[in-house]
Amino acid sequence: MNCKTVFAALEKVCEDNISALCGPSSLPYGDVTKRLVTCMEQIQQHGRALEPVVTSLTTVYHHYDFDAETPGNGYRSLVKVLESCLLHIIHKGRYVASNFRKAFFRADHNASEMEAYCSALCQLRALIHLAHQLMSNNASSQLCCLQEPELSHRFVQEYSSMHKACFYGRCLGFQYSPSLRPFLQTIIISMVSYGETYGKQQSGLGTAALSLLTSGKYVIDPELRGTEFERITQNLDLQFWKSFWNLTESGLISGFSRITSNTVQVNITLTVPPVALCLPLASDPSLSATVSPPLAHCGPGAVHLRLISYDLREGQDSEELLAFSRTDPPPISLSRVPWVQRQPLSPLLLIHFHGGGFVAQTSKSHENYLRSWSKELNVPILSVDYSLSPEAPFPRALEECFYAYCWALKNCHLLGSTAERVCLAGDSAGGNLCITVSMKAMTCGIRVPDGIMAAYPAILLTTDASPSRLLTLIDPILPLGVLTKCLNAYAGTEYQTVQPVVSRNSLRALRRDTAVLLSGLTQGASNWIQSFLEPMQATCSTISTPPLQQTSQSLSSDSHKRLNHASQAENLERPVDYPEGFEPLRSKCLAYVDPTTCPIVRNPFMSPLLAPNNLLRGLPPVHIVASALDALLDDSVMFAKKLRDMGQPVSLTVVEDLPHGFLSLSMLCKETEEATAVCIERMSEIFQKPNPSASSRPNVDGTYLSACSSG
Repeated sequence: MNCKTVFAALEKVCEDNISALCGPSSLPYGDVTKRLVTCMEQIQQHGRALEPVVTSLTTVYHHYDFDAETPGNGYRSLVKVLESCLLHIIHKGRYVASNFRKAFFRADHNASEMEAYCSALCQLRALIHLAHQLMSNNASSQLCCLQEPELSHRFVQEYSSMHKACFYGRCLGFQYSPSLRPFLQTIIISMVSYGETYGKQQSGLGTAALSLLTSGKYVIDPELRGTEFERITQNLDLQFWKSFWNLTESGLISGFSRITSNTVQVNITLTVPPVALCLPLASDPSLSATVSPPLAHCGPGAVHLRLISYDLREGQDSEELLAFSRTDPPPISLSRVPWVQRQPLSPLLLIHFHGGGFVAQTSKSHENYLRSWSKELNVPILSVDYSLSPEAPFPRALEECFYAYCWALKNCHLLGSTAERVCLAGDSAGGNLCITVSMKAMTCGIRVPDGIMAAYPAILLTTDASPSRLLTLIDPILPLGVLTKCLNAYAGTEYQTVQPVVSRNSLRALRRDTAVLLSGLTQGASNWIQSFLEPMQATCSTISTPPLQQTSQSLSSDSHKRLNHASQAENLERPVDYPEGFEPLRSKCLAYVDPTTCPIVRNPFMSPLLAPNNLLRGLPPVHIVASALDALLDDSVMFAKKLRDMGQPVSLTVVEDLPHGFLSLSMLCKETEEATAVCIERMSEIFQKPNPSASSRPNVDGTYLSACSSG
């Protein structure tokens, strides 16, 4: 960012608008003109205050990069977001100055746009100030405040009270690639509509119908949309997020995903019973280690998997494998299909752990890009459907993923592979599991994978502050309130007993859902029409929140208690020392962010960044693909630095202008396609790298693989 050029352009735009709007030839827009003038004066004031602070950041933020060829850290990200906001203001300001005299100039609309970006600039100024404090208090080149709990506490306190709605209304997604903004707007509208109907005791059909018809008011009223999204991200319970994220597995969405993704010959779900496995030790194949089935919290239990393969390979249509199938009805043996030709066993195997914050989604949610990977890499993929929190907290997911990894090594011939080269891949929570499964393999003495590809991994599962985590204030994908709910659920602080699924008569369910659907349509249509008839009741100020009676159905009683606690605590805690005369906008909808204070979050098998060197030494090559605008960016940078300083093989790639979770958006635009291609390239490197120890690697039965072995 060329600070001098951008801030000079901002100053000129502000001066031009103030002069033009206050001049004798300006059109009499009345209050709207006053709003625009006031807004431009505030923007000018923010710009003048920001310039020296940003200049000081840009002169030193390169010291926090992984290396000179990989520019990326939270300080850079905050400056980049600020630059995007300033460029939007400059562009809009030039438009206003050039067109406000024209007959078709929409004065009120443009004034609202300017006010929204002025609010966003005010909040970004606060974040830049907080980042400057982090830089002043942290050790040299350190990004995370691991030794400064007071700084992390103040960060959480600020997040709880700061106004965020301005980032989810007219300014939604301004920091991302322009091609992603329409999609993000659709997601946010869907989420706030779903949040309005959530918990009203109706079926999925009824909820979907009601959400669809109530979404109209959020399309025409960006301010209302921002206010509602702020409320939802701050105070709705975890079950709402699990429910909403799992909509990606609904029949309609998953069906569309299947149509748009590559066709594969094999896509079956498997259930592996909880039977102890015996694998040879990596150091001495004449000895073996026993791997127990998952036991934590729920006792011994089966592990669910999905096998995806672009080509049908030997073993994948065997009766032995199909005996594990949980597809209903059971799949037909593909060897009986005459036009499908079986390929030989592949020397490669990819084991995948999906993301979803440890609380939601399955392999089905990520199936679209897994199909593409299988074709591009020409490799069978085994994706693990591990148990989710809060019903199955740490370490259940780790135990299941490790057991699945061991089962895959022992039964690779059923998966269409000889497992000469094994790669672990995962995104977000799945990236965490890739690393911790490898750590567990080392501690058990069995074979470790040949490499790891972790996309935007969650490596530090605490609320310790870092500059990139300040982005949670404006991130529509990963707000801090949602992030902490997921982390606490995985830590077990919100543990819930698993309830058995109660089956019901299909015809009766159909009648009930049809009735609820008609009821939902009626109620949704009524609410939608009402939103047009009474627009004033639906619109809130930029720092207000809906009345308590509107939110009571969505908030649990525990959440109300927490809100009261947060409100009381706000007056007791020491506030952040902002510059004289400046205070960020505050929200009346206070968030209760429960810091991750449970000691288990610092367990190295939960937060690998905190692992001692002896638990990380011996890891396979780790390839991390992070996003510059992801709140978890600094976790990846710090972990990559730690491995590099230990002499461990590691690479870090930082892609631009994309949010957390970009793999699931791989088909939406050119930028996400390119980022996905980077992930594929890293996995290809793992598979193609020659393995000098292949001739001495033990097979699962204690024999040895030769370098040219086929099984």
